[in-house]
Amino acid sequence: MAIYHMQAKVVSRGSGRSAVAASAYMSCSRIYNDYDGIQHDYTRKHGLIYQEVMLPPMAPPKWKNREQLWNAVEAAEKTKDSRLAREFVVALPIELDKDSNISLLQNFIQKNFVDMGMCADFAIHDTDGHNPHAHILLTVRPLNENGTWQYKTEKEYLCIKDGEEKGFTASEFKDAQKEGWEKQYRYKAGKKKVYLTPSAAQEKGYERIDKHPKSTRYGRQNPISEQWNSEEQLCLWRANWADAVNKMLALNQINAAIDHRSFAAQGITEQPTIHEGYIAQNMEKKGMIADRCEINRQIRADNKMLRELKAQVKKFAQAVEKSIPVIAETLEAIRNHMIFTQYHLLHNEMQKEVIHDWMQHFRPILNQYDTIKKKLKAKVTEKKELNVQKSKTSILNPFQHIKLNQQLTTVTEEIEELKSVKEQLLFQAECSTEKDMASLSRKYDQMDKNLDILDSQDMSLKGQLKKDAVAFQEEKFRPDPEQYTELLDARIQIRPTFRDKLIEQLKGTFGEYYDYHRRDIAANEVDYLNVEDPDVFSHRAWELEYQRKQEMRRNQPVRTKKKSHDIEL
Repeated sequence: MAIYHMQAKVVSRGSGRSAVAASAYMSCSRIYNDYDGIQHDYTRKHGLIYQEVMLPPMAPPKWKNREQLWNAVEAAEKTKDSRLAREFVVALPIELDKDSNISLLQNFIQKNFVDMGMCADFAIHDTDGHNPHAHILLTVRPLNENGTWQYKTEKEYLCIKDGEEKGFTASEFKDAQKEGWEKQYRYKAGKKKVYLTPSAAQEKGYERIDKHPKSTRYGRQNPISEQWNSEEQLCLWRANWADAVNKMLALNQINAAIDHRSFAAQGITEQPTIHEGYIAQNMEKKGMIADRCEINRQIRADNKMLRELKAQVKKFAQAVEKSIPVIAETLEAIRNHMIFTQYHLLHNEMQKEVIHDWMQHFRPILNQYDTIKKKLKAKVTEKKELNVQKSKTSILNPFQHIKLNQQLTTVTEEIEELKSVKEQLLFQAECSTEKDMASLSRKYDQMDKNLDILDSQDMSLKGQLKKDAVAFQEEKFRPDPEQYTELLDARIQIRPTFRDKLIEQLKGTFGEYYDYHRRDIAANEVDYLNVEDPDVFSHRAWELEYQRKQEMRRNQPVRTKKKSHDIEL
């Protein structure tokens, strides 16, 4: 089933990652990183389906080689916490074949990233044949027309004029200076340090203690980078991915669609437990048991009806033996209880089927989620241990440092891969957080217990059904054979009243989940168990109704027409 999953990440040195390592890992290739001197070799990694580098027109053609591209990115970034690349992980529709998924990705990346001036490196993975997904690695620094890198942020000086403070870049300040704007520097004012303009400080005779002018903390962001980094742009990319997938599905005549919106935006306000999603909605429509309280409520209603039946049978037993009206009422009361019990069994059967479907849907997701969590925990522990080893390794042992750095890079990329899988599983389970997934796991355990409860309840209901069948046969053969027609007629006369009472009891017990089709099936199965032919009842009922109408016609007074005669005298 096609699902929506689009996860956005940032590859930065501050998180211990490198763009070269990320590219080598996703493309299952070997790339040397000029920045730190580490050879990243992932040629033995499995699951690669397709890989490609896509460039905008202004990018140097040599960057088609991903080693050239990402080493150029690493060289352009100087700080230890630089943002190197942006990464997207998207789920691909399993309904589409390889070529369609490649075409889908190429078109989406071209229109949304490359046409905006980004260099894109992407790869399609599918390790088990059931989870096709793609990693998209994008440059975050804009390019000039000549293929050189633009700035991501530019120094912005905070200048003052007539008491007003305003920010200017170096190029802007040349014109602003002519208008009277001045930069601010740090001066020593007694024991304090303050920012003043040179003219103001000269009047007071303060000494400047810092040559760097006052500036904004992060500088002014490149307008192109600002757009790429905006929340609005991310939302647009998410919506465009959903549109691209849905168009490709429609083009391939596949009746499926995905939705990029959050659960809240789709109108799902509750936490996504078993009552969310198409499977759970079907469960709700079919009247699936939610918990023990619902089961116990049905048991109490059944027991109440059984107590009423026993009291009625006892009352009838004290009446005149072989009284046809009494026996008819007893038989219909027993039959009512049997239909109720059989309906309850059918309801339970439907519930178990839906629970099985629900569990079958979520079992592999929960199992895989637990496995990923364990692997992720182990990798995080491994990374900590490697960092400890690195801190204890002497700087005089450079080969050991290089080896540890290679191991750390590999573990870091593996952690990122596991995090992506974990996020995708959360989305498949319609969960937002680990807490939601824990709730889903507890609900799964409760569903498993509910199956045991239903099985136990079914045994009790089937036992009661057998007892009622025996009681029905005993009561049915109380009259003499020649009284059979009289008994049948008596039962036909009172059956509508008993049917109405049964419907009222079923609706009271099962509420909105009452199904008259299931009631009819239960009635037919009970009649079969009691060796009674419904057609005999319906035919006899038709005869009685016919006789009643004939009797009414015979009892009607004969209307005669009066004839008037004109007598002429």
